[in-house]
Amino acid sequence: MEAAEAGPGPQPELDEDEAAYGRRWGAQHAGARELAALYSPGKRLQEWCCVVLCFGLIAHNLVHLLLLARWEHTPSVMLGVVAGALIADFLSGLVHWGADTWGSVELPIVGKAFIRPFREHHIDPTAITRHDFIETNGDNCLVTLLPLLNMAYQLRTQSPEALEQLYAWECFVFCLIIFGTFTNQIHKWSHTYFGLPRWVVLLQDWHVILPRKHHRIHHVSPHETYFCITTGWLNYPLEKMGFWRRLEDLIQGLTGEKPRADDMKWAQKIK
Repeated sequence: MEAAEAGPGPQPELDEDEAAYGRRWGAQHAGARELAALYSPGKRLQEWCCVVLCFGLIAHNLVHLLLLARWEHTPSVMLGVVAGALIADFLSGLVHWGADTWGSVELPIVGKAFIRPFREHHIDPTAITRHDFIETNGDNCLVTLLPLLNMAYQLRTQSPEALEQLYAWECFVFCLIIFGTFTNQIHKWSHTYFGLPRWVVLLQDWHVILPRKHHRIHHVSPHETYFCITTGWLNYPLEKMGFWRRLEDLIQGLTGEKPRADDMKWAQKIK
């Protein structure tokens, strides 16, 4: 504290090892710069198309569900919200674990388009906070397009009587889609420590969505636990069960592939 009050003095020059350590994580990491440069105009166009289509279908389906709503549907809707959140949390963990643990940026089609962001995120965790709405949510919108299209078809073609019988199911599917669509936005908020809306902070504090402190556990190298990033509700029980570790042991035994080998390769690019 006394040194700070005295004002900054001459700073010692860093040797090569110290300079490399300073570039280990963050936007200046060599691997992070290389991965960020792989974000292409074609990928941007795909994300724009998916976001526009996805939110158009969400609006369409929500209007139809609201028109069919009755007070007696309330218990089934509430159950659908909770079930949708739980399953979305598990699916977010499964996708996150799979992309973190296996595969390579060099894989055709999916490597640069879908695995690249996961590699970048571990060596520059705050990069996601610099992504706009389109880049943050484009891939999740792509994943939810088919179920949204199927729901829109059902709502348009089924009779009122059939829709009354299917209402609880359709509400569950819609809640699952909503949580899935916004998973990466929730993930982004878990890395954002300034300027969040008050309602987002309250949802994090109440653990309705992934809290910031909770998600830090995943970002301890080698990033082998707490993969669920929608609500984070399932992280503790899955960790106590050794779920991801057992799954990795099984796959490694069958394929001989080492978990997180590609992730470690990018983390070690310091020059």
